Amino acid sequence: MRNAMTSSLTRWRDAFLGFSVGQKMAVLVGTAALVLAGFLLFRWVTTPDMAPLYGNLSSQDASAVVDELDSRGISYELANNGATIMVPKDDVYATRIALSGKGLPTNSDGGGYSLLDKQDLTTSQFGEQTAFKRAMEGELSKTIAAMDPVQSAVVHLALPAKQVFADEQDPATASVLVRTELGRALGPEQVQAVVHLVASSIDGLDPANVTVADATGKVLTTDDSAAGAAGTRSQQVDDFSHRMRAQVQATLDRVVGPGNSTVQVTADLDFDKAHTERRTFESDPEQVPLTERRDTEKYSGPNGPGGTSGVVGPDGQMDGSTTTDGADSAYEKESVTRDNAVNSTVETRETAPGGVKSLSIAAIIDSRVAGTLDLAEVRKSIAAATGISRTRGDSLRVSTMPFDRSAEEAMNAELAAADKAEAEAKRMALYKNVAIGLGVALLVAIAFWQQRRKAKARAEATSYVVEQLREEAAARAAQPIETNPAMLALEGTEAQERSEQQRIQDELVDLVERQPEEVAALLRGWLVDPS
Repeated sequence: MRNAMTSSLTRWRDAFLGFSVGQKMAVLVGTAALVLAGFLLFRWVTTPDMAPLYGNLSSQDASAVVDELDSRGISYELANNGATIMVPKDDVYATRIALSGKGLPTNSDGGGYSLLDKQDLTTSQFGEQTAFKRAMEGELSKTIAAMDPVQSAVVHLALPAKQVFADEQDPATASVLVRTELGRALGPEQVQAVVHLVASSIDGLDPANVTVADATGKVLTTDDSAAGAAGTRSQQVDDFSHRMRAQVQATLDRVVGPGNSTVQVTADLDFDKAHTERRTFESDPEQVPLTERRDTEKYSGPNGPGGTSGVVGPDGQMDGSTTTDGADSAYEKESVTRDNAVNSTVETRETAPGGVKSLSIAAIIDSRVAGTLDLAEVRKSIAAATGISRTRGDSLRVSTMPFDRSAEEAMNAELAAADKAEAEAKRMALYKNVAIGLGVALLVAIAFWQQRRKAKARAEATSYVVEQLREEAAARAAQPIETNPAMLALEGTEAQERSEQQRIQDELVDLVERQPEEVAALLRGWLVDPS
């Protein structure tokens, strides 16, 4: 095993020594790049995935948590300007449990319901109300800060004291200041979510009394909460006009082609909110009355002598100015009172803001492409698509004019020149890359050819040396041994030297016979041309 490793190292060393200076530099640079890539890959594999342990920490809590993590030997990273602490994903829950046992984090920022934990029996009513308001502000701030684009939030509540004997109470109000991530902003739906979140958390708080602003001082809510959007009236008008213009422009583009027409729309919207209530009374003569009362009064009998005639005067009493001659008289009175039901109808109508008061549309078509286009039909189509009403005062005008296309032609020429230059640059880059690739391939081929030539020369030289050694060993083995004592005495010292050389040569021949590849590699290393 040791001889095999030694032989392998020897072959690699001999092969490296056989390279030229450029090949040696390429091998060294490639080896260093492989070692660096392996190191980076090992570091990436061994680095654990980090997950948030706590977020939105105060400086005191962050310092206490970091000290505890250092004492426990847990690796961590700080993010979000030190307010968020990251630990290995596998250690998140175990670390939270361990830190909770130490009472961390302590919410030392003083926000949230932790303020109520410090109440005692000697706290005044004003202190309790103030602490409760601060706790609600802190909890709402944390809740709003949990939204995706929000980094931090500040909530202020105005909760007036309730009046026991007052018919009307002062309304509660709230203001929210949010700071979002760089380049991001709250959308209309998110603003409404913040408004209703705060309004639903405070008893008696109307969503219309919640104001939301961003860090730049821009108010995100509107005074008209029924509109249900965070834009202004002018923005709503612009959106409506843009939508109508897009519809008309799409219709004309299908008829005359893109870029051959232009449309302008001006809309006047009604933002007044009207409330109408109407009450109507109806009676039905055939309907059965609810109540009916009938009174009847009758009198009959003789009149006394010289008595009254029984005629009722204007004042409702018997007229004494008339007398009778004593004959019989009669009196009868009847009255009827009926209470009939009257049907009543109450109609309440509320007009929502945003209705169209008037609409003005102007469309211009390029006269060079209009040709035999019937403008009357185009006008009818646009009127039908947009709902033009003459009674409402809408106006629609369609005309043809020659378009100025000088800017468009100049822009097209610049774009064509830019495309041509880009194509030329890509073509030159392709030629350059091909030339570099061919040059590298040529250099590799030349280096390979030289290496093959040198290897062939070394192999031929090695074969020649080995063959000569073998021939000399065979000649010595075939030479007869001199047994003359005089010759042996005269060649004493020379014989010893020749015997030593013979022994070395025999060992070399045996080595060549047993390990021809190793001997050839060694000879190739000796025969390397340093240039």
